[in-house]
Amino acid sequence: MSIVEQPGDQSVAEASPGEPVSSPTVLRMVLGGQLRRLREAAGIPSDRAGYEIRASRSKMSRLENGRVSFKERDVADLLTLYGVTDEKQREQMLALARSASSQGWWSKYDDVMPDWFETYVGLEQATTLIRSYELQFVPGLFQTEEYARAVTALGHRSASPAEIERRVSLRLKRQQLLSGPEPRIWAVIDESALRRPLGGRDVMRAQLQRLIEVAELPQVTLQIMPFDSGGHSAAGGSFAILRFAEPDLPDIVYIEQLTGALYLDRHEETDHYREVMNSLSVEAETPADSEKLLRTIILAT
Repeated sequence: MSIVEQPGDQSVAEASPGEPVSSPTVLRMVLGGQLRRLREAAGIPSDRAGYEIRASRSKMSRLENGRVSFKERDVADLLTLYGVTDEKQREQMLALARSASSQGWWSKYDDVMPDWFETYVGLEQATTLIRSYELQFVPGLFQTEEYARAVTALGHRSASPAEIERRVSLRLKRQQLLSGPEPRIWAVIDESALRRPLGGRDVMRAQLQRLIEVAELPQVTLQIMPFDSGGHSAAGGSFAILRFAEPDLPDIVYIEQLTGALYLDRHEETDHYREVMNSLSVEAETPADSEKLLRTIILAT
C-alpha cells in the first residue's frame, strides 16, 4: 500500500511508537519530493513556485525537503501551477498533505525537544533499519531509565529536575520501537562508552545487563568495538544511518552535534557512511563475542 493510499480512518497523530504507520515527518518528505519532481518536470524555477504560494526560495527549499509542513491550499495552488489537472492525482496529493500536517506523539514533548531533534524522532518512527556507531554513550534506544537520567543531567546541567524527567520520559517513550519487528537495529558501540561509569557503578552495571538483554531481541544486532582494535574508520565520531520502506526516500545519515544536527542524503555522502559502517561491522567483535565482553566488563565494574 502506498502512503497516499492509507485508509482515511488511520490517524497518524494517534499512532504509537512502533506501529507500522509513516510518521508526519516522513510524509512531509515524500510530499516535498513529489512536488519538487512535478515542478522540475514543468520547468518552473523554485522562486516562481514560491511566489505562487507567497514563500521565499529558502522556504520552498525547506518545503521540498520535508522540513516544514505544507498548507493544503498551497499544495492545490502548486499542482495547478505545475499543470496537474487529473482529479485522482490531485486528491491523492491533497490527502497526503493533510496526513503530513498531523502531529506525531512526540509533539507533546516540544517543550524540551529542539526542532532539529524532532526531525530525527519523526524519521526514527518510520525506519525499517537503523545502523549506528556510538563513541561516547550507550544508544538512546537501549538506555535504562537511570542511565538516561545520568546522561541527560550531564548534557543539561542547568535544567530543572522536572525538565530532566521530561527528557528522560521522551527517551523511554522512543524505546517502544523495540516492541515490534521493525525497525531492525544494528549498533556498534565503542568499548569506551561501556567503561565510562555514568551514574555510578550500580547504574552502569544495570545498563550493561540491559545491553545483554536487548541483544537477544531478534531485530537487534549489537557489536562492541574493543580498545585493542586500535584505530578504525569511524574515529571521527558517532553517526546513524536510517533506511525507509518508502521508495521515494533515500537513506539519511544523522550526525548529532552540541547545538544541532546534520542530515545527509546525497548518494555520495550516504555511500561513504555505509562503507564506514560495513567496515566497523567487520572490525568489531562478533555479536557472540560482544556478549562475552559485556559480561567481562560487568565483572570489572
